[in-house]
Amino acid sequence: MARFGMVIDTVKCVGCMDCVVACKTENNVPEGYNRDWIVQDVRGDYPTLNMEIRTERCNHCDEPPCVSCCPCGASHIHDLGGVVLVDHDKCSGCKACIAACPYDARFIHPDGYADKCTFCIHRVEQGLQPACVSVCPTHCMYFGDLDDPNSEVRKLLASRKNYSLMPEAGTKPQIFYLE
Repeated sequence: MARFGMVIDTVKCVGCMDCVVACKTENNVPEGYNRDWIVQDVRGDYPTLNMEIRTERCNHCDEPPCVSCCPCGASHIHDLGGVVLVDHDKCSGCKACIAACPYDARFIHPDGYADKCTFCIHRVEQGLQPACVSVCPTHCMYFGDLDDPNSEVRKLLASRKNYSLMPEAGTKPQIFYLE
């Protein structure tokens, strides 16, 4: 069985926001809301500063606190690839999952349910890449099976120094950033 993940090359990302626009368009995300976003992280002391640009979203964790805290069973792990999803019909909009997510990756849709990145599972099921990956002009985003030793994502992680966000949260995120 696959375990989907994403690898993002922070050296190539220029913060153009094409991924954000593609996500909003592909998933009909309402104006004023986002399933993914761009972060500019500046580190160091003047005059030695380093800026990293990266795209962030739901980390589709192996140990997702949003799933275990959901009183309705709306937040769940999809059979295909371990993708964390929300069943909109079951969601009460209680916001427990929003409080549980250390990545601030969820929001309450104007229709009253929790919403978030789905890795465009509807596209993946058709053999396509997530919308954000498919439009990236710098090709800094990679999607695939983390358990397949021959997958591009697995090879990138083996060949480059990388990190995930907030590993101390114990969620085992499936988004990795190449340095």
